[in-house]
Amino acid sequence: MEIMKVVLADDDADDRLLFQEAIEEVKINTHLTLFKDGESLIKYLLDRDTTLPEIVFLDLKMPKKDGFQCLETIRSHSKLKDLVVAIYSTSSSEEDIEQTFIKGANIYINKPNRFKDLKQLIAKVMKINWQYHTSALNKDNFLLRI
Repeated sequence: MEIMKVVLADDDADDRLLFQEAIEEVKINTHLTLFKDGESLIKYLLDRDTTLPEIVFLDLKMPKKDGFQCLETIRSHSKLKDLVVAIYSTSSSEEDIEQTFIKGANIYINKPNRFKDLKQLIAKVMKINWQYHTSALNKDNFLLRI
């Protein structure tokens, strides 16, 4: 079985731990790499020895380089522009949702309050056929809530 490479950038240690525990419980063979700020994420992605992940989960509010800046860097860099980016944020702000949609994120996920819901969201996102999803992307299928 092929291993799916997943990256999460989130400055909240508790959120990183919960995400890691949830992804381990989802029955998909993954290799998770964690970052606590956007600057270290981008440095990792741009390293020539890095094998790019299938999906990047990206928090918006982070130090050094926030999620918006990371998304802009990803979409403007030839090596990274085709990465699947899932915004993973506590923000329900319509402005944040709109801006990440415009800047090219593939999906926007509100961080759920319950562990069970987090596992459901991760499982759902990991099983999306991104080629189809992205070609049919609109605001109705951009925001994912449980």
